[in-house]
Amino acid sequence: MSLVATETRRSARKAGYTVVSLVAGIAVWQLAAWYFGPGLVSAPGVTLQAAIELTKDGTLIESCLVSLRRILIGWASGIVVGVPLGILMGRVNAIRVLLDPYIEFFRFIPPIAFVTVAIAWFGIGETSKVVLIFYTSVFIITINTIAGVLAINESKLRAAESLGAGKRQILVSVVLPATIPHVVTGARLALGNSFLTIVSAEIVAAQTGLGSLIWTSRNYGRIDWIFVGIIALGILGYLCDRAIRLIARATLRHYNVKV
Repeated sequence: MSLVATETRRSARKAGYTVVSLVAGIAVWQLAAWYFGPGLVSAPGVTLQAAIELTKDGTLIESCLVSLRRILIGWASGIVVGVPLGILMGRVNAIRVLLDPYIEFFRFIPPIAFVTVAIAWFGIGETSKVVLIFYTSVFIITINTIAGVLAINESKLRAAESLGAGKRQILVSVVLPATIPHVVTGARLALGNSFLTIVSAEIVAAQTGLGSLIWTSRNYGRIDWIFVGIIALGILGYLCDRAIRLIARATLRHYNVKV
């Protein structure tokens, strides 16, 4: 059997498993809706109709785009700060000892605890939401980057030095390739936490976004709209995570690392 045929069969089998999983999930969802009633669980068909309704009037698309923009800006800012900081802390022991207590302290304080403070400092506009997402992301990315740097085999660093590599060459040729898988993992974890944070931030102080949609739907007693908002969050998160992995694989092939 040729390699192409084998890959085709493997892809078809994977697609089949995905379809079966989706059908089973929808069936369980329908049973839950039947058992608990429409006041607690919106049935799949009702939720689909609500999604079409919210899409036609532009509410769903606007909410998705607004939330996604806030998430991506805050999350990207966390990467821009967290990766260099993690590499620096991983490579320089004095800086790691100096900053580690602060990172360990703040990373255990949930972003929701700072919602009121963020609004007081930055107002109810976009800045407060972006700052909360940044706060959510930066510590996760920093810690994973530090772990990647510290996991580098010391013999690789000594071998590079013995071959005459300078600090910049060691950073580019040894440290970065070894750290990239940890950075990607940290970015994916931070993205997941960002989706958790955006809902809290938008519920408290936002007129648009998926968190605001969910909260407004609760006030109107629209369980079907709530389910639409929840499912939209899951789909957006899934697509963003897949995009991160695809982009990482495409752009990091020359490093010969798996992500």
